[in-house]
Formats: sequence, structure tokens, C-alpha cells
Amino acid sequence: QLHLVESGGGLVQPGGSLRLSCAASGFTLGYDAIGWLRQAPGKEREGVSCISSSDGSTYYADSVKGRFTISRDNAKNTVYLQMNNLKPEDTAVYTCAASRLFRLCVNSNFASWGQGTQVTVSS
Repeated sequence: QLHLVESGGGLVQPGGSLRLSCAASGFTLGYDAIGWLRQAPGKEREGVSCISSSDGSTYYADSVKGRFTISRDNAKNTVYLQMNNLKPEDTAVYTCAASRLFRLCVNSNFASWGQGTQVTVSS
């Protein structure tokens, strides 16, 4: 079974930065893509970004393009989400999740999820 643990959330001022981490353990074979989702109170869940472990392909939602960067360290089984120029509307619970294929990740079709980490952007 795949186990995902997020870290790095917190409170940051508008314009600030945070880096989220998603550490994978357990049975990682068969999962090609890791993605980040977010959900704010009263809003629908939104797929934010994905990365493929096999070829490094990446995907970003329009709302975060140019501000967020996803990366991976396959040796550490860890995916990172660098978030810059954060805005109040980025406030949400961020969850990492795994898909067996990159295209499934892009469509927010996941097989395993972490517990989530809170990101709050406020002055």
C-alpha cells in the first residue's frame, strides 16, 4: 500500500513563498504521477499540479502557472511544490495524491491520497 505524507504548510503573508513536500513510502511501484490538489472552505477541490516520475512531465492549473513549481527527487521518493507570490485565494488544504498514469493525474483521477496540509495566505 502506498503511503503519502505532506509537510511544509503554514501561514504566510501575501507575496510570500512556501515549499510543500510529499513523501511517499510503501508500495510505490505502479504509480507514475504525483499531484497536488487543494480545497478551500466552500469551494470545489481543484487539481493544482502533477509530475510524472518516469519522464518528468509536468502540469499546472492556470490559476498557479508562473507561480508554482513542482519537482521530484526520485531517490527520496519525494515531490515538492514550490509556491511563490502567494495570494489570499491560494488559501486551502493542500493534499498530495498518486495516480498510475500522468494523464489520470491531470484529470484529478487518483488512487491514493495523503492527509493534507493547511496553507493560509493572510496579512
